Amino acid sequence: MILTPKSELQDRITKLMNLMAKEGIESSLIVHRPDLFYLTGTAQRGYLFLSLERPPLLLIRSFIGRAKEESSLDNIVELPSTKRLPEIIKEYLGRGPTKLGLELDVMPYKDFCFFRDLFEGVEILDVSPLILEIRKVKSTWEIARMKEVAHLSRMTFEYIIKNIRPNISEVGFAGEFEAFARRHGHAGKLRVRDWLTEGYTFHILSGHATGMVGVLDSPMSGIGTSPAFPCGASLKELRPFEPIMIDLNLMLNGYHFDETRMFALKGMPEGAMRLSMAAIDIQEEVLSIAKVGIPISELYQKAWEVAKRLKVEEEFLGLPGYKTRYIGHGIGVELVEPPILSENSNELLLEGMVFALEPKLVSQKGFGAGVESIFLVRENGAEVLSETPSQVFVIDI
Repeated sequence: MILTPKSELQDRITKLMNLMAKEGIESSLIVHRPDLFYLTGTAQRGYLFLSLERPPLLLIRSFIGRAKEESSLDNIVELPSTKRLPEIIKEYLGRGPTKLGLELDVMPYKDFCFFRDLFEGVEILDVSPLILEIRKVKSTWEIARMKEVAHLSRMTFEYIIKNIRPNISEVGFAGEFEAFARRHGHAGKLRVRDWLTEGYTFHILSGHATGMVGVLDSPMSGIGTSPAFPCGASLKELRPFEPIMIDLNLMLNGYHFDETRMFALKGMPEGAMRLSMAAIDIQEEVLSIAKVGIPISELYQKAWEVAKRLKVEEEFLGLPGYKTRYIGHGIGVELVEPPILSENSNELLLEGMVFALEPKLVSQKGFGAGVESIFLVRENGAEVLSETPSQVFVIDI
């Protein structure tokens, strides 16, 4: 079991407390599980209370034994009932808080009302932007975790290359490679901050499904197994001479990885190969300019510049009228994190930011293609964390 070092937690909490002080948030209660794990090293059910006046206090509903094994924080106590939070915090501080930060970007309204009423008379503020700000830049320790899951992703793609075959359904084959990844540590669960988005591993699309628009904020959603889950793998069988897109999402030791590669059995149709190679070319040229100090908007502009030069602007980022407005996203303890690689981002690339870069294209002829790789921002350029080669895999069967 890999535990988060105490120095790592202390550094994260110090950064958050500094931002809280700057924004006038005297205390915060961390509830959202990915944030709780990021700041405490444990995802046991509980709350992290942060005050500018006292050391962090981790209150655990269940199970305190595991929380003490997993977290190196000094103050970990059992919480008999959530309703006792104000009483215990008042005893710890010597007074009740006057301002309290909560993660309002993800907290359901019912829970917000509960905490608002529980801390009667306390001003509730949103601490989410501050947490997301400190999570943007990954530490050396976090980058090591990302490299571990990169290796698992490569192993899984190697399994896919050896075992992909015709006459098996998309969802059937997805079950096989997901089982392989699970045997090697994939959590099976993906954490996604957007409450309307459901993270899953089995995003394998073939033939016309590679160009199917749908529920996802993505150029293509696939068919899915029913109208109740209309995205990702379906009962459609894999066939020779059609494009197959595998968008593999994994989580290992709390950190995510997100890669896409194109496959074909026996041969790739000419149109699909053209779009697949265009996606790789766009990726490579965007990576060539990604370094510390470059505005994120320039990466987006570069992607469009290359797409136009390759004459695939009609297909780039989706069908006309359904185009996405980003070419990638941050990634870490959640599958999608800020910053988003979009046209409107004014942020500069910083040392230690980690992104999934995903140029994808959809043809009006009914098929799509794409590539997605993970890169780390360095002073002198992008360090590609993905171990899986950026190529089209044509499997001779």
